[in-house]
Amino acid sequence: MSRNIDLTALRSFVAVADAGGVTKAAGFLHLTQSAVSMQLKRLEESLNVSLLDRSSRQVALTASGEQLLSYARRMLALNDEVYGKLTHQSYEGEFILGVPHDIVYPGIPGVLQRFHAEYPRMKVQLISSYTTKLKSLFAQGECDVIVTTENSAGEGAEVLAERPLVWVGAPGGQAWKSRPLRLAFEHNCIFRQGSQRALDRAGIPWEMAVESESSRTIEASVNADLAVHAVIEGMHGPRMEEVDHGGTLPELESTKINLYVTEVDRGPVCEAMAQLLRGAFNAL
Repeated sequence: MSRNIDLTALRSFVAVADAGGVTKAAGFLHLTQSAVSMQLKRLEESLNVSLLDRSSRQVALTASGEQLLSYARRMLALNDEVYGKLTHQSYEGEFILGVPHDIVYPGIPGVLQRFHAEYPRMKVQLISSYTTKLKSLFAQGECDVIVTTENSAGEGAEVLAERPLVWVGAPGGQAWKSRPLRLAFEHNCIFRQGSQRALDRAGIPWEMAVESESSRTIEASVNADLAVHAVIEGMHGPRMEEVDHGGTLPELESTKINLYVTEVDRGPVCEAMAQLLRGAFNAL
């Protein structure tokens, strides 16, 4: 009599092998830790083998687990390919995308619009936060794809673009002429210290006029011409403009825009989002 392997349990097994643990795999799969553990137990019982070596703190595969992993990847890839070809518009579930607030514009709205057109039954949750927070969420399996702004490319990163930072202020504003130069930055903004160092090297006095945890507060303060800010070239919001300072302010360093895509349960939906993000940022 034919016996069938539970593909859901098989997917959990691959996720645990890739993530190196049940807790992290559960985050990537959007399941509870107990649910993943139960699926692994059922899979082992159905095959009558031990797949994981649980004698140490770190999860390791047994010889049977290593053998199954090779088959499992091929089975899941074929399953996803068939499902994608025959029911492309029927994908359902939640997809979590993380993007720093300062690079949401101008590309992300278009990405979300095109993704929705391709996968109308997928719910997309957009998390806008600092790069350090997004990388932490990604490491815990709480984001499927993140885009970051960093000075270098981290492990597993794909560099989408490298762009210079520019000074921005209120449209037609005069705050950039003040001395000391009035700055507005979030506490955790990675551009803050680099901008301050550039001013120090140029011998331009400055003061932190506005500090906040909220990007909206910074945007409102800059729009009110109370201070200036630094953003990636071409990515300022609609209520700011690049300061035409004619060289009176120092040039700022460049930053990398990096893409991280989960290696756990990576399928057509993840690849589609990654490709849309590549197109949006490469177009810059």
